[in-house]
Amino acid sequence: MLEAMFGKFGKTFQPNEIIFCEYEPGNDFYLIQEGQVKITKTVGSSVKTLDVLEAGDIFGEMAILEEQPRSATASAINEVKALNFNRANFELLMTKQPQLALRLLTIFSTRIYDAKRRLMILLMDDIIGKVSDVFLMLYEKQTFTDGLKEITLKVTADDVANWCGQPVGEVQKVLAQYKKSGKIEVYADRIQIFNIQEFQRTVAQKRKEK
Repeated sequence: MLEAMFGKFGKTFQPNEIIFCEYEPGNDFYLIQEGQVKITKTVGSSVKTLDVLEAGDIFGEMAILEEQPRSATASAINEVKALNFNRANFELLMTKQPQLALRLLTIFSTRIYDAKRRLMILLMDDIIGKVSDVFLMLYEKQTFTDGLKEITLKVTADDVANWCGQPVGEVQKVLAQYKKSGKIEVYADRIQIFNIQEFQRTVAQKRKEK
């Protein structure tokens, strides 16, 4: 169904092409069919990567939900093919393609939560708080048994660094400290946390200090 809509709503972006910039006005959003899109945001004097999106992801949706300037910059990593919707054709889509509309609305709600949650991480004052809060964010997104302390997150140091908006080397130093203190174990494809409640307390304390 999405492929058939590309002729009417599709756009193609070349590698490194800026799709839209932070703070500029916008009234449309995109659903990626092929390729990867990097979402970045200016935090203080530096530019942080918020996310790398792939086929099936949407971005720019706040332009439809709220009449506000873009909250981040979107740029193509490689060649990107995406469906482009504005307020007018989105309303048409809602009535003519209810199944797709429901899918998009579900994605909307998830994306809004993720964006706000990741912004909370970026606004933490120090890297220890950022890394700890990434653990909590991933814990919140997965289904674990209530009261479970020991958990395994299927992430790498690179993934954690991406969510923190910090250099991989600096994040690896924090992970090494946590490993040395017996709080985590780091594997090539996952991180084992022995007591997630310790990280909950760490994040709560960091937020109080702000």
